[in-house]
Amino acid sequence: MGDLPGAGFYYLAGPILESRTQKTPGPFETKRKNCSSKVGSFGSECWGVELLGTLGRTWKEGSQTSAVDTESGGMDKSNQSSVSEFLLLGLSEKPEQQPLLFGIFLGMYLVTVVGNLLIVLAISSDPQLHTPMYFFLANLSFADACFSSTTVPKMLVNIQTHGQTIPYGGCLTQMHFFMMFGALDDFLLGVMAYDRYVAICRPLHYATLMSPHVCLLLLAACWLLTNLAALLHTLLMARLSFCAGNAIRHFFCDVVPLLQLSCSDTSTNQVALFTVGSVILTGPLSLIILSYAHIVSTVLRVPSTSGRQKAFSTCGSHLSVVFLFYGAAIGVYLCPPSSQSEGKDRVAAVFYTVVTPMLNPFIYSLRNKDMKTALRRLLT
Repeated sequence: MGDLPGAGFYYLAGPILESRTQKTPGPFETKRKNCSSKVGSFGSECWGVELLGTLGRTWKEGSQTSAVDTESGGMDKSNQSSVSEFLLLGLSEKPEQQPLLFGIFLGMYLVTVVGNLLIVLAISSDPQLHTPMYFFLANLSFADACFSSTTVPKMLVNIQTHGQTIPYGGCLTQMHFFMMFGALDDFLLGVMAYDRYVAICRPLHYATLMSPHVCLLLLAACWLLTNLAALLHTLLMARLSFCAGNAIRHFFCDVVPLLQLSCSDTSTNQVALFTVGSVILTGPLSLIILSYAHIVSTVLRVPSTSGRQKAFSTCGSHLSVVFLFYGAAIGVYLCPPSSQSEGKDRVAAVFYTVVTPMLNPFIYSLRNKDMKTALRRLLT
């Protein structure tokens, strides 16, 4: 038993030494062969040799298995983080419908951009419209034009080129600006409701409460909060791995479809989506409801019918846009998924992201005499 430690080392390192030096087997190998010929032998020397041989084989196999597992794990990790692009399946996968979709969405996009930019130019060029209400309306029109521009141009390019790909970075960028401009619309509608409340319920304090300095602060707060909310979701999405495919059954990169493709733990993303989304949705909506509750209460106390009609007419356009915006948003994000097919979800998203921004200029220009006059001056 005195030579067992040296013999065990030789047995473990023997194959490597033999491949390099091609020397004859040592005394331990001879003992191992002699012991293997003694079937059923339990002698102390043979038992020690067999024990060391078993440990040597176990160590060798374990090292090989560990190496294979390490290599496989690295490959899996690489596969999870190596998604370089996504596939936007769009509204329809039928080739014969693509030209029709291209024509419809190109027309809607041009109307949206031109109409909203005309609103911005009309307000900026007419000194009579340099008031807080039209200041926020100009920013709302700009946000609507940018909101549609985050999704529709990429869809038109994919239809025209018969492609469906969008780079990983481009997908996250599209998601960021889509969430930012969508939330900005929401916040601006809330601020515009507050402006109407101050103008109707507290007219003597309107010049102080809605001064140019206050308007700029409110606008800066809207931009800051919406950018921070979108940045939070973008950073949380960037840490996820995607290994469940890269096909998005939508025409743009939205948060929920991307979370469905991830193979990482998305609990943090879902909590942030619910928390931040609730604040963004319920905050401005609560402000709108409270503002119009006070407006209605104040207007109903006006003795003359003409005075009540004039007060309500200043809020008609804004209320129409509010109902249109929140009605479409609720149809997209708050309806149970089981009650709608994927096709209906995408149609509702089209109404929310394309139709609503396109209709806003018509609502404000057709129901507002001052806007009609400013647009007529701009175009003549």
